[in-house]
Amino acid sequence: MHLPAEAGIGLRQPHYRELLETLPSLSFLEVHSENFFAPGGAARAVLREAREHYAISLHGVGLSLGSAMGLDDWHLDRLAELVAEIDPVRVSDHASFARVPGLALPNVVHMNDLLPLAFTPAALDIMVANVQRVQERLKRPLLVENLSAYLSWVDDSLAEPEFFNELARRSGCGVLLDVNNLMVNALNRQPDEARALAEVRRWLDRIDPRVVGEIHLAGFVDTGDLVIDDHGSRVHAPVWAAYEYALQRLGSKPTLLEWDTDVPALSVLLDEAAQALRRMVAM
Repeated sequence: MHLPAEAGIGLRQPHYRELLETLPSLSFLEVHSENFFAPGGAARAVLREAREHYAISLHGVGLSLGSAMGLDDWHLDRLAELVAEIDPVRVSDHASFARVPGLALPNVVHMNDLLPLAFTPAALDIMVANVQRVQERLKRPLLVENLSAYLSWVDDSLAEPEFFNELARRSGCGVLLDVNNLMVNALNRQPDEARALAEVRRWLDRIDPRVVGEIHLAGFVDTGDLVIDDHGSRVHAPVWAAYEYALQRLGSKPTLLEWDTDVPALSVLLDEAAQALRRMVAM
């Protein structure tokens, strides 16, 4: 079945007024869920207004789905309240952890980062349990995003795409496939772009197309020592090449252009979204 081509951008504060006045042609807008947890105020009012014109995708960074100590009740309650009001087209978060026990229970340390999981059966069990709890609370499936990770664990025993396939099979969730993250990880393992692209293609060959519910694209920065997923520039050529392969392999998927640092003019984001849309239509 051929799915309609859908491209969206992140709704960012510098663009609120221009976007809501001009209403450019977009399939959806995506926001960071935690920025809209306050039940009143200007931010929620802007989101409600945007929802009158566009489908909204809620993308979180704080659920800590891989935490062995479980989920934060306050965070999940705020997310559930936001979902109930906005009725988003998709809800997503990351395959990461950020919550660990403090020196004295019940103290909790919440780190301001998306820390990578060990790809092990034990970590998979934790993810499945936490994802299922979120889905039961929200009464809808969740999408879980693959990370850009700058370290790995010595006890990794599952390949990343198989980890996500099994997570989706056991929990009923979907996958938010970040193609830029795949390329960043591949370039950090082997800086040759052709070899990195081949590695990304092998990853894409192993993911079940049925579980992918959205794709993210973004820019990265190469510091010389490390490639960093900074969401601060246009999509790079090898990421576009990986995206085209993903479309061939997976079919058309709703695609978001992420841009979170050094946010440019709205026209730049719209141009990036248009480039993704052209590629989807051409497939």
